[in-house]
Amino acid sequence: MRIAILAIGRLGRSPEADLVRLYAERATAVGRALGLGPVEVIEVEGRKPGKGSEAEALSAHLADSRIIACDERGRARSSRDFAAEIGRLRDDGVRRLVFLIGGADGLDPDLRTRAQDTLAFGPQTWPHALARVMLAEQVYRSVTLLAGGPYHRD
Repeated sequence: MRIAILAIGRLGRSPEADLVRLYAERATAVGRALGLGPVEVIEVEGRKPGKGSEAEALSAHLADSRIIACDERGRARSSRDFAAEIGRLRDDGVRRLVFLIGGADGLDPDLRTRAQDTLAFGPQTWPHALARVMLAEQVYRSVTLLAGGPYHRD
């Protein structure tokens, strides 16, 4: 199952971009033997400001994908539950899993409705760059848990 982190805006050259790239590369390397990956990061820009234009830019990358929208009103999960869900989706035959991160004003409601699930990183507001890092880290953590790696909570 291929995994994509699809986000509005470009991080450019920044410490956050380096971390996202590092976790995506690590998840890809560990996930190969598990049928997970590659993990790719796709950054897009809307043609005009606003959720509608952003939704259009994101939608161009969603064909044949299972979609999980990152949203403050979404469902929070423990790391183990998140890993189990990724494993279940892979085992159910999902070929591509896409995590959506919207712009500063969030995701367009129609796009959020199109998603099969939602994910929240808690009730706090997080900068988009950090949300990408946290998502990439959790994807990597999930892959290592599915590979039987040690978990500090055990």
